[in-house]
Amino acid sequence: MLRRALPSRPEARRLLVGTLLSAIGRGLTLPFLFIYLTDVRGLTDARAGLVIGWYGAVTLVLSPLGGTLIDRFGARRVVLPCLVIEAVGTGSLSLVHSTGSALLVMTVIAIGSSAIWSGQNTILASLTDDGERQRVFGLNFALLNLGIGIGGMTSGAIVDTARPGTFQTIYLLDAVSYLLPALILLTLPGVGHRLGHRTTGDEPSSGGYLTVLRDRPFRRLVIFGLILTTCGYAQIEVGFAAYAVRVAEVGPRVVAWALAANTVTIVVAQLLVIRRIEGRSRTGALAVVGAVFATAWLVLGAAGLVSTGNALLAALCVVTCSAIFGFGETVLSPVMPALTNALATDQLRGRYNAMSSMIFGISGVIGPVTAGPLIGAADGMVWVAVVVGGCLVASVVALSLRRLLNPTQDGRTTTDPTPAEQAPAHA
Repeated sequence: MLRRALPSRPEARRLLVGTLLSAIGRGLTLPFLFIYLTDVRGLTDARAGLVIGWYGAVTLVLSPLGGTLIDRFGARRVVLPCLVIEAVGTGSLSLVHSTGSALLVMTVIAIGSSAIWSGQNTILASLTDDGERQRVFGLNFALLNLGIGIGGMTSGAIVDTARPGTFQTIYLLDAVSYLLPALILLTLPGVGHRLGHRTTGDEPSSGGYLTVLRDRPFRRLVIFGLILTTCGYAQIEVGFAAYAVRVAEVGPRVVAWALAANTVTIVVAQLLVIRRIEGRSRTGALAVVGAVFATAWLVLGAAGLVSTGNALLAALCVVTCSAIFGFGETVLSPVMPALTNALATDQLRGRYNAMSSMIFGISGVIGPVTAGPLIGAADGMVWVAVVVGGCLVASVVALSLRRLLNPTQDGRTTTDPTPAEQAPAHA
C-alpha cells in the first residue's frame, strides 16, 4: 500500500521526506508553547493566550497575500523565504523573556507560516496528476502525523520546566527542521515555478480571489469546510480537553493518551483508507467524515454521563473519541486538498489552496471562543449537541456538492479529464 501511495515523480517523493523531517521538529514543540510561556518565561495565562491568539490572527490575515504571491511569482519563491523566516522565528522563541518579545517573535513565525502550507500543497499538486493526487495528499498527512508523534515522544522525555535550557534546545531543533525542506527544495531547481506560464496567450485574464469565490462548487466546499472544522478540528484544543477534564473528570494524562491514540490511528489507518476511497465519490467521503466526527463527539458525551459511576469507562470513552476522530481525519486529509486542486486552475492554484487553508484559521478563531460558554451550559450537553449537529449539517452540505461536480472532479473516474471537465462551474 505504501508503494502504491508514493508519487511517481521522484521530486514529489523527496518533498514528502521534507514533510516528515519538518514534522518531527514541529512535534518537539507543538504541545509545549503555552507551558513554556507561562511556567518557564513567567507570562500569565491571559498573556500567553494573547500571544498564541495573536499568531493565529496574523497568519489568517496574511494567508490571502500568500496565495496571491504564489500565483504571481511561483510557490518556490514564496515557500523558500517563508521556511527561512519560520526557522528564524522558531529559534528565537528560545530567547523570549517578556510579553513584548513573545509577540514580536510570534509575528515573525506567523509571517513565515502564512504561506508554507498553501505553497507546499500547490507544489505537490503540480507534481501529481488527478489520479494519484488524493493518495499523495493522504500519505503527506500520515507522514506529518508520524513526524509529530516522533517529535512529541522525544520532547516528552527531554523537557523539564525546572531547566529552561531543555525548552531552548527543542526550539532550536525545531528551527533546524524547517531548514531541511528548504534544502530539499533547493536541490530541485525545476520545481515550484509559476504555473500560469503554462497557459496560452489568447486565454482571458485569470482574475483573483473574486474569481475563486465565484466558483460555485468551491464556494460550497468552503462552506462545508467552515462548518466541519468549526465543529470538528477547532474543538480539539479547547472543547475536547475542557469537556474531558471538567465534565468527564479524567486527568490530563488520559487526555495525553487520547491524543496519542489519535496519532496512532492516523498513522496505522491512513494507507488503508487511501486504498478504500480510491475511485469513490469525494463528496460521499466528505459526508462520511461529518458522520464520523459526530460519532466521536457522541462517544465523548457518553464519557460525561458515566464519569460519576465509572471513571475507567469514562477514560475509555475519551480515548475512543480521539481514535474515532483520527479515523475521520484519514478520510478528510486526502479528499479535501485533492478536491480543492481538482477545482483549481493553474493560474489560481495558489489562491485556491490559500482559501482552503484559511478555513482552518477562521474556524480556529470561532471554535475556541464558543467552546467555553457552551461547555458551561447544562453540564456540557449543549456543547455536545451543537458540535454533533454541526458535523451532521456539514455532511448534508457535502452531499449537496455532488450535483455541482462532474465525475472526474468527484473522484468517480480515473480517466484524464477533458478541458471542458476541468473548468469549474460558476454561479
